[in-house]
Amino acid sequence: MRFPPARPDDRRRDSAGAARAPGSRPPFPRPGWLPRGLTASRRALGLGVLAALLAAGAVLGLVTALAGHSAAATAGGGPGGSGPGAAPALHVAGNELATAAGQRVVLHGADRSGTEFMCVQDHGIFDGPASQASINAMKAHGINAVRVPLNEACWNGDSYVNPAYAGAHYRAAVDGYVRRLTSSGLAAIVDLHWTDGSYTGPASACVDKTATCQKPMPDAAGAPRFWKSVAGTFKGDNAVIFDLFNEPYPEQAAHGSTAQGWTCWLHGGQCPGISYPVAGMQTLLDAVRSAGASNVVMAGGLTWSNDLAGWLAHKPADPDHNLAASWHSYNFNACSTTACWNSQIAPVAAKVPLIAGEIGENDCAAKYITPLTQWMDTKSASYLAWTWNTDFNCASGPGLITSYNGQPTAFGAGYEAHIHPAPIQATAAHPAHQT
Repeated sequence: MRFPPARPDDRRRDSAGAARAPGSRPPFPRPGWLPRGLTASRRALGLGVLAALLAAGAVLGLVTALAGHSAAATAGGGPGGSGPGAAPALHVAGNELATAAGQRVVLHGADRSGTEFMCVQDHGIFDGPASQASINAMKAHGINAVRVPLNEACWNGDSYVNPAYAGAHYRAAVDGYVRRLTSSGLAAIVDLHWTDGSYTGPASACVDKTATCQKPMPDAAGAPRFWKSVAGTFKGDNAVIFDLFNEPYPEQAAHGSTAQGWTCWLHGGQCPGISYPVAGMQTLLDAVRSAGASNVVMAGGLTWSNDLAGWLAHKPADPDHNLAASWHSYNFNACSTTACWNSQIAPVAAKVPLIAGEIGENDCAAKYITPLTQWMDTKSASYLAWTWNTDFNCASGPGLITSYNGQPTAFGAGYEAHIHPAPIQATAAHPAHQT
């Protein structure tokens, strides 16, 4: 998500290591404003937060509360189900997600950052553990969905990425992680987070033409190829959801014209203010379906996926009728009030499933996400908090945890307080496995 303007004395580093001018902090949580490696001071801060929370008796138990609705899953329910405890196949039913058996599904999960930037910055593939044990820890805290952000250049194997972290190596690592998630009962959302394309216009946070940081729209040269390959990899496993592009902001390149922004968003082409040919949402959706994948697909709106005002009028045509609206909501967004949610977001949620792929706040508190999640529960909407990573720790962006066994930041404890007020007991009608 786009981070609010920096204080006058705050200077960050871009992906090339150059100091950024005040007020030009790039979107978070995308390095380069994230330092390359966890600093000692950040470790100390994390330990301090943890100590304070432990003293208060806070325990992060991110156990699902599905807005009053059970999403009990049939083990191995539908394509992709691979045994007891596997996440069920999902599809769109009206304005809800549902299993093959017609059971409503609401996702309460977390983002797992790292696979969008580690590879292109020559640090590996994952930021932190991707093991079965780490997945078990998330599941033990009640998380039922994980969003995995990806890098186009790393997946496609572009020449400027270290081959050890790109192409077949990257694809195999991501594939293995996603399969571990779904076989463990967690829905997985794979997201095109960083893409190629030279853009230096308004709100630019990245002058690099390569996929090293956030661009306003996906590029026509690489993004359709990315999605055709990703769709081919995961087709048949409908516990995997595809998020077409992380946070579009083409209206910024068009100097604030939302009309031009939505046209670019849907159709792509040579968009105002963007120097590279753009792949629109229709092109990316067509690439997914051309691979034979019927998975649920998410499409985020304008203004870093916070503006859904024109979403229904520009909804891509999906022959499989499996399209959901992707929304990002932070305390510093333009649409951050109940009045805006009711006027702009609720009409979309009434027509299609609403999945907030990122929610959070930059003050390491829960004053914003608590009313937000309460409101979303009234719409049976899904949401995932940014992020289940220890090196955010609220010092560098919203982070739920200070260690990978689930010890929380204050922000994470607030998320827990909403989605897990009390343990959910398994019953014959509501089995322990839920998605």
